[in-house]
Amino acid sequence: MSDTVPHSKLTHAGALKLIQAAIAKAQQMGQPQCIAVVDDGGNMLAFVRMDGAKFLSSTSALNKARTAASIRAPTGGAHAELEIKLAIATGGGFTNLKGGLPVILNGHCVGAIGVGSGTGEQDAEVGRAALAAVGADAV
Repeated sequence: MSDTVPHSKLTHAGALKLIQAAIAKAQQMGQPQCIAVVDDGGNMLAFVRMDGAKFLSSTSALNKARTAASIRAPTGGAHAELEIKLAIATGGGFTNLKGGLPVILNGHCVGAIGVGSGTGEQDAEVGRAALAAVGADAV
């Protein structure tokens, strides 16, 4: 058994492509958004707060991205009885709000996008449009 494995990384260029596609979708919807992109370890690669987006959504967008990268799944699906416990256990890092989506390429999570400032469904729709722009697996 090997001590290492090959590892794909989301690049800065890929992060910006996600951001640009998310902005385009948010503009099409008429819903300004905060959009955060992280690598597979939850480190921020790119962020934008569109004009008119709620400033407190900056924090939730980043937490959505970090949560999606950590659990390798969309946010918003945890059982209600667990969400507060997980938020406390992670110092507020875990969020169960919709709008966080992992970036899965060739079956491997290379990062995540978090979108916030609209409804949960709007946030997720913007995130899915961004994933499509980089050819990520649908989640």
